[in-house]
Amino acid sequence: MLKQKFPACIFVLSWLLLWLLQLFIAHKPPPYPLLLSIPPSYINPPLSKTLSPSQQSQTPSSSSSFSFSVSCFKKMGISGNVSCLVLLVGLALSSLIVGSYAGNFYQDFDLTWGGHRPKIFKGGQLLSLSLDKVSGSGFQSKKEYLFGRIDMQLKLVAGNSAGTVTAYYLSSQGPAHDEIDFEFLGNVSGDPYVLHTNIFTQGKGNREQQFYLWFDPSKNFHTYSIIWKPQHIIFLVDNTPIRVFKNAESLGVPFPKNQAMRIYSSLWNADDWATRGGLVKTDWSKAPFTAYYRNFNVIDAKSSKSFSDSQPSWQTNALDAPSRRRLRWVQKYFMIYNYCTDLKRFPRGFPAECRN
Repeated sequence: MLKQKFPACIFVLSWLLLWLLQLFIAHKPPPYPLLLSIPPSYINPPLSKTLSPSQQSQTPSSSSSFSFSVSCFKKMGISGNVSCLVLLVGLALSSLIVGSYAGNFYQDFDLTWGGHRPKIFKGGQLLSLSLDKVSGSGFQSKKEYLFGRIDMQLKLVAGNSAGTVTAYYLSSQGPAHDEIDFEFLGNVSGDPYVLHTNIFTQGKGNREQQFYLWFDPSKNFHTYSIIWKPQHIIFLVDNTPIRVFKNAESLGVPFPKNQAMRIYSSLWNADDWATRGGLVKTDWSKAPFTAYYRNFNVIDAKSSKSFSDSQPSWQTNALDAPSRRRLRWVQKYFMIYNYCTDLKRFPRGFPAECRN
């Protein structure tokens, strides 16, 4: 009995310490996501097994094995509770973070389409995009970037977001463009968002990986980051790496390194494919759908300067050991599709970069 209660005691004590820490740093929040934090959903943290190849092309419904009520403790048993708790705590303090100073949406972005639907508030510190039956909306950065770290905090469409897509990405121009994508695929109320990632080089994509998130992204702001270097591209959520795409030019795989890219975001209707392959349509009675943005930050590789007062270096060539552990944990329990394991799609062999 004592063994069963011990992890729960640690969990409660950890929450108390995190609450005290949040009070302590409230007057001067750290410039980057901390490496630790536990959002409320961790009381019953979600788990998701990687789907088999026959399942990977389907977006799971509410009847899938994924559930927000499935517990990491239940999954891993007593011996795994401590390591699971450590990973959960390691994933979580990041939700406490707000940059000490962020870029200004008035100064750094243009509202490019959607008429009155995109809006900037609070002196340029907050931006919203809206979607109704007539149109979606979008914005783009004034500047182009060639390598660096991009951070943006988003709060996604709440409630029944089925059929909607919130896209946040880097892209160059033209048919041979490069692109690095975050796309958030909406779902019916109570079902999880799907985070869709992709990388285009010279106009060719088809490098999809999809994930569930370990929190409800519509309840609070969370930080979504891209580290883009000549050696690799890293996708991060609340400073937790979820995907690494390595430079595999030695294997004949193009890598985005020659075209500067702008930052784009849009909220649009894609109910022909976004939710369960188009089976669930957008409920326009819930419109307008709205997503929010804040705390944009860039560390430009050319200058190594950022909008924030002080930042840890992003220049390291590889993930450190704790980051690699978090990456493995996320990919084991939250990845739901990986093109590098899709035998039905690649019956004659996986793409070369999958061996890198």
